[in-house]
Amino acid sequence: MDQNISERVNCLIIGSGPAGYTAAVYAARANMKPVLYQGIQPGGQLTITTEVENYPGFPEGVQGPELMVHFEKQAQRMGADIRYGLATKVDLSEQPYKVWIDEEKIIEAYAIIIATGASAKWLGIESEQRLNGHGVSACAVCDGFFFRGKEVAIVGAGDTAAEEALYLSKLCSTVHMIVRRDEMRASKVMQDRVKNTANIKIYWNSETDEVLGDKLVEGVRIRNNQTGETVEVPVRGFFVAIGHKPNSDIFQGMLDMDESGYILTVPGSAKTNVEGVFACGDVQDKIYRQAITAAGSGCMAALDAERYLSEKGFH
Repeated sequence: MDQNISERVNCLIIGSGPAGYTAAVYAARANMKPVLYQGIQPGGQLTITTEVENYPGFPEGVQGPELMVHFEKQAQRMGADIRYGLATKVDLSEQPYKVWIDEEKIIEAYAIIIATGASAKWLGIESEQRLNGHGVSACAVCDGFFFRGKEVAIVGAGDTAAEEALYLSKLCSTVHMIVRRDEMRASKVMQDRVKNTANIKIYWNSETDEVLGDKLVEGVRIRNNQTGETVEVPVRGFFVAIGHKPNSDIFQGMLDMDESGYILTVPGSAKTNVEGVFACGDVQDKIYRQAITAAGSGCMAALDAERYLSEKGFH
């Protein structure tokens, strides 16, 4: 494989959401000459949101994709080398560490900052996958527009599900919300908003039996967990908002993780159990998962990496 090694770098950043770009800003300013690979979703999850109202410094709010363009431009202006490409395999057994990009190019790096984020979870039913993109979606904010004035269903009970149900309620005639238990996990303020929205109908203790439709979503069959009874509701859109899975598969067996696959970091730092490998953003944060906390942890990762490189004398 050695002939494929095209490059050796001080600091490699994998991922391009708020965590990755912030790490790149700090690493570039510290003259670490970081190389950042953007991964499968350049800009991360914020590129599939619209209005971001809770990111400091934007009193009028900012569009998610626009915010990520600002992040990227700032990292570039500081001197970060930003590239398209997906990390597909890693070898953390010896320094310099090896990372395969798009299964062909090998980058050797003395410090690696993992900012690969998280991806939406699916229910795992056949009809959901078959109709994905034909009325089934994991992003209400991206696709809600297509269902203006129509009836839709959404599955989930957390803050994201509540937020997306409220968003859809402004566009759609009725939002049928399917909640597995007899209560929601969402914060009280979000629950209250959902319950007080006239065109959101909540189905408690219920699960999705099947998404109905041949080529497009035409309805959903909802099963009550307690009685076993099913009801078919005609809908045009079916939204899944049941949480996220950290994008950490390529590090399995090398880095310590929790049972869900979130990378474990030393409290108060971005350090993983492998020296010189750091993790930041949603791939290691299952509690806060905000753009601002991801950016903050990206800063931590870059500062930790800088300290590590200077202590080891890598340059």
